[in-house]
Amino acid sequence: MSEILNANPTIRSIADLPSRRREPSKKSRNQRPFGLLSSIIPDSAHHPDPFNPSSVSESESTDSDEEVEPIDEQEIYDLIAPIQDPEHPLTLGSLSVVNLPDISLTPTLPPSSLCQTPSSSFSATQLPAITTVTVLVTPTITHCSLATVIGLGVRVRLEQALPPRFRVDVRIKEGTHSTAEQVNRQLGDKERVAAALENGTLMGVLRKMLEGC
Repeated sequence: MSEILNANPTIRSIADLPSRRREPSKKSRNQRPFGLLSSIIPDSAHHPDPFNPSSVSESESTDSDEEVEPIDEQEIYDLIAPIQDPEHPLTLGSLSVVNLPDISLTPTLPPSSLCQTPSSSFSATQLPAITTVTVLVTPTITHCSLATVIGLGVRVRLEQALPPRFRVDVRIKEGTHSTAEQVNRQLGDKERVAAALENGTLMGVLRKMLEGC
């Protein structure tokens, strides 16, 4: 990029960032999900579903009665904080573009069961609840032209790292960008996102942003 939009951003020390990073098992790292965005994410970026027995290592599944820790706001933050800023050689966490208080998880649909029919031989199956993950992004400057790219990087990261029972909603935080409403419409439009990901130049930028995840 020929011109730096914000030459002197405020930088937070990595030691000051909230974190609870957990190293995924080797088996889980080799399991790549399929989908529109799967070609963008590095192999190491995929996050195992803690609710899926197949993603838990043998050592972790020795005690069948042990409850698996659910995914919370801190874990979401740990997934997106290492994303590289497209303009600076710094992470979104160190630039305070993503912040733990700006992440929320909201149950969208309660758990449901598959009803057993008289002709069926299987037992009723409990389907997991659908949860919406909302991330508010804070650009470093109010006229940042890369806000959409940053938001798209966060969305791509979460949609590939989280299990299918999560819905991702990435928005620009209110009052932090001059065209937040327009950017939010772009980030929330699945057709626009899909079209953007067909752009080779943009995909190259996203791969670079996600290298450190």
